[in-house]
Amino acid sequence: MIITISDFPLGEGFGINTNLLETNVLNLAVVIGVLVVFGGDVLTSILTNRQELIVKSLNDAEERFQEATAKLETAKAQLEVAKSKAEEIRAQGLVTAKQGSENLLARAEEDIKRLEETKQTSLRFEEEKAVEEVCSRVRELALESALQKVKKRLDTNLQRRVIDLNIALLGQLS
Repeated sequence: MIITISDFPLGEGFGINTNLLETNVLNLAVVIGVLVVFGGDVLTSILTNRQELIVKSLNDAEERFQEATAKLETAKAQLEVAKSKAEEIRAQGLVTAKQGSENLLARAEEDIKRLEETKQTSLRFEEEKAVEEVCSRVRELALESALQKVKKRLDTNLQRRVIDLNIALLGQLS
């Protein structure tokens, strides 16, 4: 508490002012006055430093914002490039798949034609083989039948005539 002259009546001496509101205002006025007189320069430098820190922080934040904006734009551009490349790859994949399926179908058709030709060749071969077997069997049967008939008809008299006929034919050839 600060003691003021007005707190004392004239001629009575020093006393204490017990009114808190009056003394607090007076105390604050005295403290602020002392601070302004003696601490003005310190307070001004502190406030100036604080202001510079705030301005620097704002500038740094602005720079980071600009960098982030630039990176965002770069990322957007890269995304667009990636999208176009993905679309191009997808389109190329579709073309490749279509060509692959067309090639596969063409090869399958060629294989079918080749198999059909092989089948026809095999059928002709088997047919010729069967005809040859039938012809061979018919010759064997005809030969057997002819031999049996010759054996039945061949007697000594017929044998002599055949031999004589063959001798005569040989004689005419020479």
